[in-house]
Formats: sequence, C-alpha cells, structure tokens
Amino acid sequence: MTRTDNRNATRVALNAPILIESIGQPEIELHPALASVYSRVNPEVTSDKFPGSLRDLSTNGAFVSGNALPLLSRIAFSFELPEFGRVAGIGWTMWRRNEDCEVPREGHDAVKLPKGFGILFEAIPLDARLAIHRMVQSAS
Repeated sequence: MTRTDNRNATRVALNAPILIESIGQPEIELHPALASVYSRVNPEVTSDKFPGSLRDLSTNGAFVSGNALPLLSRIAFSFELPEFGRVAGIGWTMWRRNEDCEVPREGHDAVKLPKGFGILFEAIPLDARLAIHRMVQSAS
C-alpha cells in the first residue's frame, strides 16, 4: 500500500479484487403536482456482475480499473479490506477513463494510467469507513 494525497480525500493505493453490479435507481411514485416539475438522474443499468481491480481507496470513494461504466451509473460493490473483512456498499460512477493512457512528465518516466472509473460512495457501513480511514492514516 502506498499513500497518494494529491486529491481532496487522502487515498491509499492497493490492488485488490472487487465485484461490481450496476443496479440503477428504484422507482418512486410522486404526487402529480411534484411529478410535473421533478427531475432525477436515471442511470444506465448493465445486466451482469463483473470483476474489477480496486486500485485506490479513500473514505469517500475508490478507483476501479477495468471496463469503464457509463457516467452516473449507480452500482453495488463488494471487496475484502485487509484486517477488516468484506465491505459491501453502494456508489456512483463519477468519472471514467475509457482506455489505458500515458501522461508524459518532464524529467521523469511517463505515468501509466489504466482504464477504469471512479466511485463516489453513497453508502458503506460506518465501521468499514472507519477501517478505511485507519488504513489511509497508517499509510502516511
């Protein structure tokens, strides 16, 4: 594990399997007066669960390398957190990289970035979030 902290939320780098499933949003019935003025994100839904690789993790989200999901996909996920156990949660695809790429750096080797997507956690158990926080802090 390596700490990466060039973002708002401090992250820890890792390489762990994760299982992803696109789940969409549950339908809600609105009062007719509200239905005419209400807008909601309608995320795409894929039909299968699929594996990915959890590459970095913070208390607020994660990066998963693998096939990129459409933006604003609502997903269920599960992964093993070292010294904690299985974490299951719900999140949203906030950004994606459709292909592997390299970003040149002056005086250094290029940074290789794999295809994948960023998840913003909507819901994970509080004890799992605290365990992630401890893991990130210990990597500093």
